[in-house]
Amino acid sequence: MKFGGTSLENAGMIKKAAALVEGERDCFVVCSAVAGVTDMLEEISLAWEREEKGNAEKIFGKISSHFHNICCDLYETPLFLGASEKIIQSNSVVVKSLLNEKFTPYGRDLLLAQGETVTSKIISLYLKSRGTTVKLINAFDIIWMDCNREPSINDIRTRLNSITKEPSSGRFLTQGYICSDYNGNPSNLGRGGSDYTATLAGAALGAEMIEIWTDIDGIRNNDPRVVNETYPVRRLSFREASELAYFGAKILHPECVWPAGKYNIPIQIKKTVRPEVPGTLVCREPERKGVKAVCAKDGITAIRIESGRMLNTYGFLSKIFTIFENSRTPIDVVTTSEVSVSVTIDNTGSLQRIVSELKSLGEVHVENNLAIVCVVGDILEKHKGHAVRILHSLKPFSVKMISYGGSRNNITIVVPEKEKEKILCSLNKFLFLNSLNVKKDG
Repeated sequence: MKFGGTSLENAGMIKKAAALVEGERDCFVVCSAVAGVTDMLEEISLAWEREEKGNAEKIFGKISSHFHNICCDLYETPLFLGASEKIIQSNSVVVKSLLNEKFTPYGRDLLLAQGETVTSKIISLYLKSRGTTVKLINAFDIIWMDCNREPSINDIRTRLNSITKEPSSGRFLTQGYICSDYNGNPSNLGRGGSDYTATLAGAALGAEMIEIWTDIDGIRNNDPRVVNETYPVRRLSFREASELAYFGAKILHPECVWPAGKYNIPIQIKKTVRPEVPGTLVCREPERKGVKAVCAKDGITAIRIESGRMLNTYGFLSKIFTIFENSRTPIDVVTTSEVSVSVTIDNTGSLQRIVSELKSLGEVHVENNLAIVCVVGDILEKHKGHAVRILHSLKPFSVKMISYGGSRNNITIVVPEKEKEKILCSLNKFLFLNSLNVKKDG
């Protein structure tokens, strides 16, 4: 059971989450930091790096006050309120000690871990105040990354088994997002990484179900911030959910689906304040075929390499991909013709180096301010006409690249970022709202 920051944003929400935990005899709970706390910790980190200690301490004072107010609303007896104050004071000692030292990346990661650390202790104490036994586990002790920043499920299983076999209740609680690197130093799984913690732990433990408790009623068929008349998709395959997570659906961390998919453990996305709503179930096979959802990813850069040397030669693509591999820059979309290759990236930290090396292979063109729009579903199944409807909806707009056939689960379109919202609305109309669409399952 993973609870996101918005599911723990105040005392009322923590009580709802605790009630859900108490409803399970055997569960492994992963908690994010209280909503907004990680953002403030990142502000502190920037101030610390700039040697603005006064500003950093001022922001941290707001975090401590926020936790104090939550605890005052949460605990009903002086005994447990006093215990919560000790948690907050102990955290204050850790942070102030860090801010008195020179800024380091490891120190930054330890600082950013404090939101989850304090939140998990407050939740554990609240469950204890209600007579519910839970074993609190330090995520630094169980989630370790290797030298390539990859986690090992077998390693996590070994670490967890040594803990969960100890005499205790069937309830365990740990922090999401935070982990250790291969040297045992503080690190993290990136923003939204609590989802990843949950699916890694679920896979390692052989869980029956991985539940992601959040503030919405499931993965929606389009971006509700941009498009009217969206609805929750009740069932997705692991592949479909992976595509949506990677290409812009914010509800899931991009890396979190593969551990569940590898061990065939369903993921249920549920709304904390309305647990009776079905939400979205992610499992091996989708409920129906056809288009399921549309998502988009901003901040895309396209790179096109043109060269007559591609004709009737081998190894040309390998040389291109090696350049991106050496710069540790992932590629999102690839299209090719007889004399050119186009790729997109969302990390431009090594762009100058990449372009410089690519020029040895041909003429290089770079275009910024693009977006990827991804149409996801079982699109290459026996159903016909999906590609035609998608392309027809794009008729009024500029299209830079199209990738179709690399996966049966998506059609990927690269467009100017300024046209993204209108394209999402157009796709919604042609794919989900007109009479040609398969009956929606919301």
